[in-house]
Amino acid sequence: MTIALRRRLLAEFTGTALLVTAVVGSGIMATNLSPGDVGLQLLQNSVATAFALGALILTFGPVSGAHFNPVVSAADWLLGRRAGTGLTGRDLGGYVVAQVLGGIAGAVLANLMFDLAAVDFSSKDRAAGNLWLGEVVATTGLILLIFALARSGRAPVAPAAVGAYIGAAYWFTSSTSFANPAVTVGRAFTDTFAGIAPGSVPGFVLAQLVGLAVGVGLLAALYPDAGAAADQVVVPTDEDATTGPRP
Repeated sequence: MTIALRRRLLAEFTGTALLVTAVVGSGIMATNLSPGDVGLQLLQNSVATAFALGALILTFGPVSGAHFNPVVSAADWLLGRRAGTGLTGRDLGGYVVAQVLGGIAGAVLANLMFDLAAVDFSSKDRAAGNLWLGEVVATTGLILLIFALARSGRAPVAPAAVGAYIGAAYWFTSSTSFANPAVTVGRAFTDTFAGIAPGSVPGFVLAQLVGLAVGVGLLAALYPDAGAAADQVVVPTDEDATTGPRP
């Protein structure tokens, strides 16, 4: 069990790090290639992020489920309690720590790749009620999508579906859809296109937690037995990498 958890935590750390590297790195490249055109920059950033996320889920999903997101892991734990599936409380704590540390490491890596200071806290203020509402919407939709796929036996299409949703949510939410506390914290460590000022992080994270609560509530109403599929989130893990249903 210990070895399996270590493998899963390594997958969550590495996957989250590479996801933030893709978000930040593509943002930097976009501003370099398309200076002065914010719309084109956002298009380049969103497309790169969507494709990278799908590829990372394919890569790490068989090991850890490829959550890369504390709210996804928390929903997995919450919904799986009654059915004895999903993450244990110990697993959840480990996943969240690995994801947050991975998010920070990913931002640092992106900064270094583009010859910037390893840590340069963002000055981009994103503290506003309409942006928080955007985060609630983005996070709620993400939770609904992931668990609806698992509940209906369509978890194998999660890489394409989740990547497509995040890519689209860049455009239909006012916040450009962070929808992930670990990614939000990581993006505070880069003063580039994808950055968020440290002072804006708590508001975004709180909005994401509200989105988690709304998403779980809707799932309980729409799919009362969604927790039975918690072991399939985001994608099924190999038998050697999971401890199976929880007592």
